[in-house]
Formats: sequence, C-alpha cells, structure tokens
Amino acid sequence: MPRIRITPKNLYAELSTAAEKLNAGRATLQAAKDATLGSCARQEVFRIDNVVLYRYQARTVVDNPVPVLIVYALVNRPDMADLQHDRSLIRSLLDRGLDIYLIDWGYPDGADRRLSLEDYICRYVDASVDFIRAAAKQTKINLLGICQGGTFSVCYSALRPEKVRNLITTVTPIDFHTRDDMLSHLFRHVDVDLLVDSSGNISGDMLNAIFLSLKPFRLAQQKYVHMLDTLDDVETTRMFMRMEKWIFDSPALAGEAFREFARDFYQNNGLIKGNIRIGDRRVALESLRMPVLNIYASNDHLVPPAASLALGEYVGSDDYQALEFPGGHIGLYVSLTAHELLPSAIHEWLGQR
Repeated sequence: MPRIRITPKNLYAELSTAAEKLNAGRATLQAAKDATLGSCARQEVFRIDNVVLYRYQARTVVDNPVPVLIVYALVNRPDMADLQHDRSLIRSLLDRGLDIYLIDWGYPDGADRRLSLEDYICRYVDASVDFIRAAAKQTKINLLGICQGGTFSVCYSALRPEKVRNLITTVTPIDFHTRDDMLSHLFRHVDVDLLVDSSGNISGDMLNAIFLSLKPFRLAQQKYVHMLDTLDDVETTRMFMRMEKWIFDSPALAGEAFREFARDFYQNNGLIKGNIRIGDRRVALESLRMPVLNIYASNDHLVPPAASLALGEYVGSDDYQALEFPGGHIGLYVSLTAHELLPSAIHEWLGQR
C-alpha cells in the first residue's frame, strides 16, 4: 500500500488553496443565490383541481404533429426535466421539433389526502390526454413517463391504449422486488396503513430524507465536500444551487395514493403479477401493444436496471426496445453526457414511428 507523504510545504499549499476558494466562495454564493430553475417558456393550458397542464413554447418548426405529454413522479417537482439551458431534456426535445406538454401535480394539501391512484391516472392524466388530443386534432398522443410517472404512464396506456400512440418510459420501476432494489426492501418493512392513517398526507421532506439515506455518504456528504472545490466558479455553483433547490422542494404526497402505491406496487409487486386494479379495471401489461421505448440508467440506485428491464417480459407489443444510458437516476436528465444522447434517441425513435 503506497505511503502518503505529507510535508509542511504540501500542507501549507493545500490550506492556502482551500482558504482562497472559501474566500472566493463568499462572492460566488452571493452571485449564485438568485439561481432559478427552468429555461423554457411555457403556458398553462388546462387545470383540474391542483393539477396544471403546461404546453411549452416551440423553439423551432414542429416536425412531428403528435404531441408528447411528460408525466412526472409525485415525489419532487418536474423542474428537473428543465433544470437550466444546457441541461434540459425539455429544451433539447423542443429544439428537435417536438410539441411538448407536461403535467404539474402541484402541492397536495389536506383536502387531497383521499386522492387515489384512480384520481391521478384515470382523472388527471386522462383529462390531460383528452385536452391535448382535442387541441392537436389527434386521436392518439405520445406519453413520456419519468420514474413513478413512467409507472403511471404504463398503467394508463394499458387501460386506455386507444389514446396512446407511442409509450416512452425512463428510469421506470416495473418489477418492484428485484434483489438490488434498496427502496423496495425498505418499504416492505413499513406499516403503510398505520403511517397513512396517522399522518394523512405523507411528508415529502420525510421521503426525501429516506432517498438520501440510501447513499448517505455520496448524497449527503461527498457532494458538499466537492462543492468546496468549485466555490470559485459561479456557473458551477449556480447549477449546484439549482440542484439543491430541486432536491429539497418536496411536495407532500396524497395519503391514499401513497398507500396504494406503496402497498400494491412496492410491497405486493402487483404490476408484474397482474394484480393491480385502478378503479374497477385490472392493469394488464399485455395490453401494451403500442410501440414502447424503455430507457434506463446503468448506475441507478433508486430504480435498478433489472426493475425497469422487466417491462420487456410482459408487454404485448412486438415493437419494444430497451436503451441503456450511462449515469444514475438523476444524471440521466442533467448530466452533460445524457444531455447529448437522450433527446436525440427519443427524437429519432419517435420519428421512425
């Protein structure tokens, strides 16, 4: 094992560099405190309860007449899909001539505690899809689901296949009992009924703390150590601040919807067993006969590749493709590598269909 040689000269140089960065950090943090999320103009086009449907302003000639609806997870905010101008999935899709809509779930309050998965999938998603179909004069639209929003998109597409032309899932859990799924192992030991009955809506801050606890050194310590190395770089610090704002902007989850998702999906693994019922209808994955593009991240610790790849074993479509991209659960959307690869893959796949 190599010996680490520390001399007074080396130590002084390290401390001097650190002091310079900390000193520069005061001005850098002051300049970066106004960092805002989002780089694309958008307009509210439809609203139902606390849920808002946005349409993004075109940035070039729209070359695909079939709109894309992005369905995000209930946890955190969808701003991650449009973090900043050079790391924005939405901006890149707009630049490739796609017509982009997004559902914003808002911030559930006490009156929303009894909202169920049927409300989210069969009311909110369905109403948004119908609005877009009418506005675009299309019988079917494209769905792009992110994480839990991908699971919602799968369920919706299985229940309403006549309204979905193409289905794209990204870092989407399908098999919730894979061996390396740390989140699933944790949820299987939670008394979900007691939690919901005693709490009502589920605190987003609590869930965020659970997600961070899965990799505490990397997600809660290492990143702040690395931040010290970039305190003299305003743009890098601005991006760090944007990520922090996004991570800790954690809406509560409607209690009943959380109960159903945690119990039926995470604990009982009902999606691949064919036991999931949304309202009075069973979600049958074999009903997914439209083209399906399943995108996953190679180093995803929240939705391991195996959890996503299971979709290919159950869909009824003969046009199914799985694509692996480097990075983790969030890096798929905000890393420079993914920014160069992911939008092009989505645009090309849709263009062929």
